[in-house]
Amino acid sequence: MDWFSSFYTDRGSHYFHTPKAGEKVDKERPTQAGRALAQLGIAHIPSYSPEGRGRMERVFGTLQGRLPQELRLAGIGGIEAANAWLAASFIPAFNARFAIKPEEEGSAFLPFVGDLENILCVQEERIVGNDNCVRYEGRVLQIPEQAHRRHYVKAQVRVHAYPDGALAIFHGPRQLVRFPAEGTPEAEDAPASSASARARGPQGQALRAALARRP
Repeated sequence: MDWFSSFYTDRGSHYFHTPKAGEKVDKERPTQAGRALAQLGIAHIPSYSPEGRGRMERVFGTLQGRLPQELRLAGIGGIEAANAWLAASFIPAFNARFAIKPEEEGSAFLPFVGDLENILCVQEERIVGNDNCVRYEGRVLQIPEQAHRRHYVKAQVRVHAYPDGALAIFHGPRQLVRFPAEGTPEAEDAPASSASARARGPQGQALRAALARRP
């Protein structure tokens, strides 16, 4: 898979944090999009030029104004048919009409080698509680005992939330546990004392054993 080396966008809040409206973005506080781009090695360039934003808005306007009519004329009524028609008909015709030949031959895209799943996800840092659990989005996630370390109490870890609903907990580059979207072990809004008791009791032991068998 090939990737571009820089990405020029507007300063929408999903792209950048802007402390004060109209001023420069804060590159020291990346959004999830900014963090992912940095991990991919892509330079993220904010647009401060009305002309730059105008070019993007014209593209959006062209597509939003043209596509509904083109889909109607082609008799497209479903998402799968629309996707197939876009790839086979609309995009080649659109590029043939509007694309501009580059000044130099060759591709500016670079091959990417890495773990896309753990970059193109939501990442949030958490501090492990005294019960060796992490709280995330109303869930209590138990970290099972590791072969190299018995607990992570007070350690800073990172929760990865994947598009399919699965979760994982990382300590540095090491994945400690993964919770699949279906049957995710969780205790909704449980107080720390109750979660700690469950972790020490038979249910906690069974949970740790089950999690340890997961890939």
